[in-house]
Amino acid sequence: MDKHTLIEKLQLSPHPEGGFFRRTYESSHTHLGRRLMSSIFYLLTDDQPTGHLHRNRSDIVHYWQGGGSLLYTLLTPEGKLLQITLGPDVPSGEQLQLTVPGGFWKGSQLLCGDYALISEAVCPGFDFDDHEMASADEMQQRYPEHWPSLKALCQT
Repeated sequence: MDKHTLIEKLQLSPHPEGGFFRRTYESSHTHLGRRLMSSIFYLLTDDQPTGHLHRNRSDIVHYWQGGGSLLYTLLTPEGKLLQITLGPDVPSGEQLQLTVPGGFWKGSQLLCGDYALISEAVCPGFDFDDHEMASADEMQQRYPEHWPSLKALCQT
């Protein structure tokens, strides 16, 4: 399978963070007006290789589905930088799933291949009101020690 076929067959659309996506599930159950869970397909390609730095209020579990590996760069609320590779090479330390707690800054980059496909489960369900894109100026000022790792993940 190639990236063009995946975009077509999975009915993916451009995502504001970069790459392509489609919401595949939204719980009918709610609590305090919030859906309890939602899920998406998310695809990065060699011509859209970056999921730009952002944070969400909800916890998100990422599941590697196919293609190449992805490097996730996370910044904790305390300012600690973490880098984790999501992909198929478990013996080399890659992970098949990754949980990112709400409040963490998160960005992703395609490491190899024409594409990487993941699924994400969001709890409570995703709401754009809970989503914040990183400002390059703010990231550089607040985290100068991490700027070399964050620069490529910030939208310009």
